[in-house]
Amino acid sequence: MSKLGLIVRREYLTRVKKKSFLLATFLTPLAFGLIVFLSGYFASQMGNTEQKVLVVDDNNILKNYPLESKGKTFEYTAVDVADAKKTYIDDGYDMILHIPTFEDLSQSKFNIDYYAKEKQGIASLEGMESIVSKSLRSYKLEQSDIDKEQYDKLKTNVILENALLNSNDESIEGDRSSKFSSGIASGLSYVMGFLMYMVIFIFGGLVMRSVMEEKLNRIVEVIVSTVKPFQLMLGKLLGVGAVGLTQLLIWLILIPIIAVIATTILGVDASTSMGGVDAEQAAELMKTMEEEQGFSIQSIIAEVQSLNWLLILPAFLIYFVGGYFIYSSMFAAIGSSISDDMGEAQQLMLPLSIPVIIALIMIPAVIGNPNGPLAIFGSMFPLLSPILMPARLPFDPPIWQVLISIVILVLSVIFFVWLAGRIYRVGIFMRGKKITFKELAKWLRYNY
Repeated sequence: MSKLGLIVRREYLTRVKKKSFLLATFLTPLAFGLIVFLSGYFASQMGNTEQKVLVVDDNNILKNYPLESKGKTFEYTAVDVADAKKTYIDDGYDMILHIPTFEDLSQSKFNIDYYAKEKQGIASLEGMESIVSKSLRSYKLEQSDIDKEQYDKLKTNVILENALLNSNDESIEGDRSSKFSSGIASGLSYVMGFLMYMVIFIFGGLVMRSVMEEKLNRIVEVIVSTVKPFQLMLGKLLGVGAVGLTQLLIWLILIPIIAVIATTILGVDASTSMGGVDAEQAAELMKTMEEEQGFSIQSIIAEVQSLNWLLILPAFLIYFVGGYFIYSSMFAAIGSSISDDMGEAQQLMLPLSIPVIIALIMIPAVIGNPNGPLAIFGSMFPLLSPILMPARLPFDPPIWQVLISIVILVLSVIFFVWLAGRIYRVGIFMRGKKITFKELAKWLRYNY
């Protein structure tokens, strides 16, 4: 086996056999599953909460137009609200809903009061407002001269669907994917962008700490007696990168399995996983969206399947590896250049952090206009493209732009690895000297 292969093997096996790696690799999916379980459990408990509401209606309207809600039981009384407030808790009610006398029922805004033994959440209050509004609207419609069937026909929902046609050939129908594809693409863009952010800092930091440990323990001085510094650095990058890919692969396998197990054990579905909204409101919301906008779980699955995965997955893997090598090589250079002062590392890491932060800030703009000049520039610039081009991939950017961006990325990887190697070969032997950017520039010109 070559010297480079031995270094890669050593870096890989040393890390994957550590207890910290095993704990982080297997406890992270378990923690994710626990979060899913607890989120679903608390949401389902909130959705199963029933309230008994005493309604004091001074207008005597709601008896004929009753309030309806599966999660709440409404009982009506003619008792004065002042007397009801004194006894409603002892009578077993959770809340009083007071509808004061309305002088003008033609107005569009009504103020009603509620009294509860516990403070109500925003979702509960908004749900109550919607329930009362529906009953009052039915009453006003019944009292008016407007025909209910004609009124229902006035309700209009416009659904703007995609019909991309970028050719003058009239025989070509164009892309008929629904607007949900844009929403799914946006969500996928955020996921891939933040995944790249995590990869850059987690595994890049791992490379830097490894270099620092070997330098401070003087192990590197023994190792470079048999291999070249550049071979050592490159082997470290490849070995740690393989560790990262191994961990990522395990997560991609375990997280979905544990999430499915957690939701199966709990017995929750999509309607109970929406934080701040109870199960009934979530079900009604999804039903309304399906009726008015054609939204359904099946449509989401269809849109996910319609994405160009033959482009997204291979390209994402290329940017994953390319982004890792660009930033990890620079992290290795930083780790080799500092001494015992960790403050130096923080100072030198700041310039590397700025492009990553800028890329994250640019993600919303790229998603909003994936083919705009800002998005094109960001997906070509090598320090930004590992995050921004994956964010553009779900929107089907021109293939020539993807190819040019990959070529620039590959050339940039070669350049930054070479640049980091020039710094690394000098930095690992430097001790007791505060390093500045001017000093690093001098190291690049050394010929040994």
